[in-house]
Amino acid sequence: MGEHSTVPSNHAEILVGYDGSPDATAALEWALDQARRDPRPIRLAYVFEWLTVAGWVGPGVTPGIWPDAQARRQVEELVGKAAADAAATHPGLDVRGEVLDGPPALLLEEASRQAGLLVLGSRGHGGFAGLLAGSTAVAVTAHAHCPVVVVRGRPTGGDRAGHVAVGVDGSEHSLLALGFAFEQAALHQVPLHVVRAWQPRRDQWHLDGEQARDAALAEHRAELDEALRRWQGTFPDVEVTVETAAAAPAGLLIDASRNARLIVVGTRGRGGLRGMLLGSVSQQLIQHAHCPVAVVRER
Repeated sequence: MGEHSTVPSNHAEILVGYDGSPDATAALEWALDQARRDPRPIRLAYVFEWLTVAGWVGPGVTPGIWPDAQARRQVEELVGKAAADAAATHPGLDVRGEVLDGPPALLLEEASRQAGLLVLGSRGHGGFAGLLAGSTAVAVTAHAHCPVVVVRGRPTGGDRAGHVAVGVDGSEHSLLALGFAFEQAALHQVPLHVVRAWQPRRDQWHLDGEQARDAALAEHRAELDEALRRWQGTFPDVEVTVETAAAAPAGLLIDASRNARLIVVGTRGRGGLRGMLLGSVSQQLIQHAHCPVAVVRER
């Protein structure tokens, strides 16, 4: 692979959902590594819903009732320090922070209109409590106006080896994900592993037989090859491997994430990936993937 792969960039900011938690810190570190490779401004957004009756407890903040000027100052100091520290350790990057009041999902979705990428930790506290356990995660990933990266576990720095993996099923959203995955593979100068899972109906396993299933897999591979040709022409230096299998997509995608630096999916699919972010497949991937997960709805 060549050393000077060119990746188109609209230079829109990287928006980081930040609340001071360890996973938010991992998300920030991932975003900083991304911006080092593809220079963009980084904006840290601390979003929380103030409670009107019960007291609010945030990281390092004394419990209080909103509006509480002291709590607000503590939060602003927390975000300001994180932005200043990030800028100090990454000279040349534009890093700033802000505090937003209101429902986290709605505000992050709205803020994503001006962003090129939204980065979240897999768990949080304060305003991001339970972010990836319920409706907030589904809303953000399903409705954001830019790709969303969910950073799981320890931060994945620039020295981490591994490929970019992507799940493709031929749907419009998965083809957007494929383009994003090619860009990321070129940006990080790593191979791209493309996974196409085909899950026949239960009756097909019994009626069609092995020969018919092989023919179906060949058909899916041919359709995938057609989609790949466009992007391979744009990114000829990216080494591509393809895996097609008649199997449940969640298991294949989780396996593909084991040695990956990033795994990419679309928000909705068809066939084996239908309802990816509204059902069990997305939840399994976000909860069990071994690397950050990128979810692409719009570009």
